[in-house]
Order: sequence, then structure tokens, then C-alpha cells
Amino acid sequence: MMQLEKLRMVFGAIVCLMPGPILGADLKPETLRRWEEYIQTVDARNQARLASGATFLSSDEIPEQMAKVRAGEIVVTPVGPHVPMKVPSGLIHDWAAAVFLPGTTLDGILSVVRNYDRYKDFYRPNVIESKRISTTDARDQFSMTIMNKSVVAKTALHFEYQTLYQHIDDHRLYSITESTCIQEIADYDTPSQHVLPEDHGTGLIWRLHSVTRFEERDGGVYIEVEGVALSRDIPLALRWFVDPIVRRISRSSLTTSLQKTETAVRLNSPSTDATSARVSSPAPTHAARPGFPN
Repeated sequence: MMQLEKLRMVFGAIVCLMPGPILGADLKPETLRRWEEYIQTVDARNQARLASGATFLSSDEIPEQMAKVRAGEIVVTPVGPHVPMKVPSGLIHDWAAAVFLPGTTLDGILSVVRNYDRYKDFYRPNVIESKRISTTDARDQFSMTIMNKSVVAKTALHFEYQTLYQHIDDHRLYSITESTCIQEIADYDTPSQHVLPEDHGTGLIWRLHSVTRFEERDGGVYIEVEGVALSRDIPLALRWFVDPIVRRISRSSLTTSLQKTETAVRLNSPSTDATSARVSSPAPTHAARPGFPN
């Protein structure tokens, strides 16, 4: 959640430097087509980890990363050498993060991450409204509004999401979350407040997609999340300056988001000892564990 807001701040500064006629933008068909193609590769990578003999957690394939995660670090890395990735009239931002939450269980984690009505508490002050729309055993729908008094205007973004959950066994599951509606709210909380049509506006965020894997073992739960976002392009004249900022903010913001998630789990999960602290321990050495297809 924090990642989106800080990206908004960067792009807000960018649009201040843009000529007036290009401040407004529309999501173009070719941009959406490339996004959909890219998301197919993201989901295919996740499905490959469910195959028999595959490693469910990517951290198990990288001993140095697993050692950091087990020691209490949130590890965030770009997915691929070119992030953000340029597509026609847009940018794809793809980052992965891993964290270990000791002293909790899958049920404890889910009791928090599926408590959508309280996202406005867990991720405040940026999330100003959140609401569960519908929930079943395997599918959730929820909404969230994020606000920022940016350098451009007092604007907000309203999101609607769908999350699909798939249990692999008693100790592993994964979820896929995608935005089903994103609309900008101009002049938020003022008499002139109005909602812009979908796929029209400043183009700070056009689409969102994430894949999250959970595994309970070693006295806690490992969480790996790959978060992907589609935004409008950065003008070529500014790209040399903005690209490093976007990369740095994406990394730090995803870390902050996971920190807030961890705090919410520690304080609100019935299965978590709120007084427990992180304890460093040697990185476990596990052979590749069999996966199960969807």
C-alpha cells in the first residue's frame, strides 16, 4: 500500500514538469496488451513452483537470501534487470520481497490479511478507507481508497480488488490478487470532488497484480510476494533522473508495507505471541519440496 503512495509522489513531481496538454492520459490498447502478456509470464512462474519437485519458495534457492530472511531482514529485489520495464506508452514495475514472521501460523496470518475492513487501520495514514465486498473460502473482493496531498492536487485513488486463494497442503498456500477497478478521485474531500473514468487521469497507476506464497515452518510463516504495477511512461527527457528514484522508492516502500503487515499480524493475530521478538537463527537447509498443481 505504501509503495503505491510513494510512487504517486514521484509521478506527481514529474507531471509538474510536463506541458499542460499531456497531464491527462488514457490507457492505450497496446499498453494493456503488453501488460496482459507480462502478467501471463508472472502467473506462469508461480505455477512452475507448484510442479512436482519444484521449490515452492524462491528464497530456498538462494542461501544468502534465506539467511537474511531467517535473521529478520525483509529482502526486496527487482524482478529482472530492467525495472521499471518500458512498454508502449507505459512502464511495468515488478518487485519481489520475502519476510519471515516467527511465532505465527497460516491461520494467524490469514486472520489479518483477509480482514479488509481494518486495512485502513493497518496501513494508515495513506489508506483512508477500506471495505470487504464479499468473501468465500477461495475468493475475496474488497476495496480501498488511498489519499495523498501531492504537489499536483489533493487527489485520491480508489481501488477494487479480487484475491484468489489456493491451499497447497496444511502448511502452504498462495494467493493471486488483481485490481478490477482503479479510478482517480480529483479534488478529494472538497466541494469539487469528482471521480474520473477508469483508465483516464494522470496514469500514476493503471493496473496492479500480485502473487503471494505462504509457507508455515521453522516456528513461523515465510511470506514471498511479487508485486507488479502498470503506470504511464516517464518522458524520455526525465527518465535518466526519475528511473533511479522510482527503483529506490519501490524497494523502500515495499519494505514499509511488509513491516506494517508484520506489525498488524503481531498485534492482531490470535496465534501470535505479541511479546515475541525476532531471534536470529541459522538458515535452514531444505531440499526442494514437491509442489502440487492448482
